[in-house]
Amino acid sequence: MEGITVQRPHARTALTCSAALLLAALTACGGSAEADTGKPTVPEGVTAQAGSATSVHVMWERASDNEGIAGYDVYREGKKAASVDAAKLMTDIDGLTASTAYSFTVRARDAAGNVSAPSAAVPVTTPAAAPADEEPPTGPTKLRGTADSGRTVSLSWGGSTDDVGVTSYDIYQEDSRIHSVPGTRTTARIGGLRPGTVYTFTVRARDAADRSSPDSNALDLTTPSAPGDPASTAPTGLRTKLTAEGTEFLVDLSWDQPDTGGTIPAYQLFLNGKQTTTIVWGGTPPKGRATYRLTLSDPPGTRYSLKIRPKLPDGKWGDFSAQRTVVLGG
Repeated sequence: MEGITVQRPHARTALTCSAALLLAALTACGGSAEADTGKPTVPEGVTAQAGSATSVHVMWERASDNEGIAGYDVYREGKKAASVDAAKLMTDIDGLTASTAYSFTVRARDAAGNVSAPSAAVPVTTPAAAPADEEPPTGPTKLRGTADSGRTVSLSWGGSTDDVGVTSYDIYQEDSRIHSVPGTRTTARIGGLRPGTVYTFTVRARDAADRSSPDSNALDLTTPSAPGDPASTAPTGLRTKLTAEGTEFLVDLSWDQPDTGGTIPAYQLFLNGKQTTTIVWGGTPPKGRATYRLTLSDPPGTRYSLKIRPKLPDGKWGDFSAQRTVVLGG
């Protein structure tokens, strides 16, 4: 049975206690302001890898703080080169010089302005400028992997080729780059994940001219749930079929519904990370595999990522499915 689309109502959030100043907010809510003087822990696991003759990719592990991390600052030879928010654990430093040695450190900071001590310095040398590199690398092949634990997975893939040379491989989780390894490696271990969660990984090769290859095949991995956690409510086996009809594109989705102990009355469909429609059934909700047709009228070449999540019998929204990517006309 196919679903139909309904318009979702706007939601408003009421704030019980708000104020322009932190002190006023605390007073209105019955709290008291206390100075935060504790420094965050030092970021560990810092790595620096030359992505090209003029850029370096810096990564690190999450730091901790008694009030929470606000962001991270990356330093090059002791001078700040980049700042990112707390959700990011990597950044690219551009505008460097070919065949040059650099050293990078990372510091964590909290909302009160407390800054950790610098991490251990990590050296890296940019390669020589590449000769004319006219072609992007070929896409990595046969991406495969295993969930080692609730928080880590291991990936491996077939290597890419390039007219000059592959300098690195970038690992993407959905549409975000989360890790990079040198071009001489075709394996990666990804940490910092959540137990009982489905993740979709792809890999791209990159050359010295910073050209990226097409995506590898997409790989879905589900991390094991922690003991005592409820079972995943994510739809599985999400597939897409793209056809053209005049100036429009039809995307037929199908998926296996999760076992929730009751009827699933609706699904939310997300395009490029934003909710687009709510799918409800025109009659009795189907059992087993469900289908839905999405109509798009964007120009050929437009790229979309799609994922869905169910509305559970208790009215809450369940876990997200793995993500799928379609390129209109591709």
